[in-house]
Amino acid sequence: MIKVNVSLRTIVSKINLPTVLKTAILPGDPVERLFIATQVGEIFYIVNGSLRTFLDIRPQVIKLGTSGGGYDERGLLGLAFHPGFYYNGLFYLHYSLAGTQGPGVLSESFKPDPCDPGTLNLKWINREIQFDHIDTVEEWVLQPNGQPQKRRTLLNLRRPFSNHNGVNSLNFSPETGKLILTTGDGGSGYDPFNLSQDYMEICGKIIEIDVFRNTFIYDPPAVTRFNELPASIQEMLTVIAKGVRNIPGISFQRFYNQYIKYAGNVGQDLVESIFSFVDYKPISVTHLIQASIMKSEPDQEGFINFGWRGWEGAFPASIVKSCSANPDLDEKTIAYYDEAIETSVRRLQPLTSYFHKDPRPDKFGGTALTGIQPYMGNGIPDLTGSVVFTDLARRGEAQSTSKGVLAYTKVRRDCELNDFSVIETDYDFGSQSAFYVSLGTNLNQTRLYLGVYGSMKVADFNQGTVFEVVV
Repeated sequence: MIKVNVSLRTIVSKINLPTVLKTAILPGDPVERLFIATQVGEIFYIVNGSLRTFLDIRPQVIKLGTSGGGYDERGLLGLAFHPGFYYNGLFYLHYSLAGTQGPGVLSESFKPDPCDPGTLNLKWINREIQFDHIDTVEEWVLQPNGQPQKRRTLLNLRRPFSNHNGVNSLNFSPETGKLILTTGDGGSGYDPFNLSQDYMEICGKIIEIDVFRNTFIYDPPAVTRFNELPASIQEMLTVIAKGVRNIPGISFQRFYNQYIKYAGNVGQDLVESIFSFVDYKPISVTHLIQASIMKSEPDQEGFINFGWRGWEGAFPASIVKSCSANPDLDEKTIAYYDEAIETSVRRLQPLTSYFHKDPRPDKFGGTALTGIQPYMGNGIPDLTGSVVFTDLARRGEAQSTSKGVLAYTKVRRDCELNDFSVIETDYDFGSQSAFYVSLGTNLNQTRLYLGVYGSMKVADFNQGTVFEVVV
């Protein structure tokens, strides 16, 4: 693939960790503005190069960085503007609620042991009290006086662990007009309760929400399964995909009269994967519940399955046991052999994958996929029509000087697995760490925005910078 070189133009710096970067046109405003949502609960937009506050919900967001050395995957994770935002002022938020901290379920470092069957198929019990926190999805409106106001809560989701909540988790489908919510598998490692493959579990899914349906439940109960939802909310929901581990959002690329959908699955031990699909057949939640009651399998024709936890991208999910004397001799054992077989022909193959360890000189060892966006502009000609993605940090570098990675791939006409190439940047971060935490575009996908943070700790404040990727 062509080697691409770009520059990074600073838009704003010294902000908190940016989780969502996207543009919108404010009611009555003739100019498209860049909006930046931070993990701690702020939403800004840019006017003449300076920040203006759109909304600040920090008191409503769970306190972050209180454990695990300050690293945290909760917070304000999703922001989406209604397609008619200019006229109706509607927008949507996904965040972790303050005051909902629970005791958790298991150790976050869970690892299955094939020699101990008791570790392979655990059950999440006592869910009402054994959980980590509650995530909420809300509908807000920008009032005529310019002040945002919450209208209703769409979902309250009880999460078993602190991690794998998704990020950049809300987007509107240009095909259906529905709000898309991407959820992680619930956290820990290896999806210990296999929530991602269970049709009844909300964890590990890509969900469509028909926000045009009116529901009179403005404070829905906190749930973990679809059949626990009130009927009026069940009727709003359809499921596009399952088998999701953790996902940095879904994006759409117009291709003639249809759209290519892109979604990534953050890897466990081996590989990060990017998936693409055009046609799909979602399953209504009411149909899933009926099938569960009848103890039958729902129709899976056209339904998307990313394969987790049986598959990690194109590979059976493996447990890696380190060989300290020689890392090249690390032992890899298939974690869930039976599930890998069961989902082998039902799963979607990735468009491209990149490894955590890669000896090839023109590649890199990745850590975690953090963003995927199509680029349809002409400003960077070598990237036109490509799918650009970011990884948190190039593996193998010293923690004090970690740097993220920008890369790209393209869809092949034969739909086979494609290669990828690193995008080289000329920006000098010096001795400062630069974790690539988010990637965004404008409305017509002709501009790319990169969010960078100087620390892995969300409680290390004001270390964020947002760049535009330019030639």
